[in-house]
Amino acid sequence: MTAEFEEQELAALEAEQAQLEEQVAQFELERETAKSDVARFQKRYNELVGRLYVELDELNAALARQLLDGNPDDVVLIGQAASADAQARKSAEDAGLIEAQPSPPAEISPECKKTYRKAAMLMHPDRATSEIERARRTQMMAKVNLAYESGDQAALEKLIVEFGEDPEAVSGEEESARLEKARRRIAQLRRRLDEIGTEMDILKISEIFRLKASVEEASAKGVNLLAEMARRLVMEITLLRRKLKPE
Repeated sequence: MTAEFEEQELAALEAEQAQLEEQVAQFELERETAKSDVARFQKRYNELVGRLYVELDELNAALARQLLDGNPDDVVLIGQAASADAQARKSAEDAGLIEAQPSPPAEISPECKKTYRKAAMLMHPDRATSEIERARRTQMMAKVNLAYESGDQAALEKLIVEFGEDPEAVSGEEESARLEKARRRIAQLRRRLDEIGTEMDILKISEIFRLKASVEEASAKGVNLLAEMARRLVMEITLLRRKLKPE
């Protein structure tokens, strides 16, 4: 490869890299904006509707317990009461009224342990030959440890690939080094674009995102969907209160 050709290829790669960096920045901004919009909607929903679902589910649980009190050996009623209690707790957690119960520790498979050992041997900070390299390895090992704690073997495998293809691992300022660094950075940026796309897809199929879209669509037609939901819930709550025996 001639020096002139290398210069031309480097210029093309650096131009592509700049374009991809701009795309990544724009997509990350759009993702963060969408997450922020959903969080604000979630707060509004919890204030107007979520708290009513909590009250409704608590009343359903109380009614189920009352029925069970009258028939303590009824297996069906025992199951219904337990299910109603669990639903009441979930509603309260979703509405932010109580703290969610911590998830049980992940089960670490033998394959995950093997992959972790491979990642640790490859990335451990003690293998660094400079302070810059030590900082890079320390950052990567923090990600490796988090993936291992959650039993996420796919994430561990991905981190191993990323470490091997990290543009920061390329040293030197000669043309060949700059070419390799640009190629790795472009691959890294393309992966990031794919990751952001996946994150957005997951967000868009979430229940709260779809509800937000429905509320906005109804609002454009002059309908306050959250207010309608709240009115229906208030009616259901009123009926349930009448069914409950006074304590």
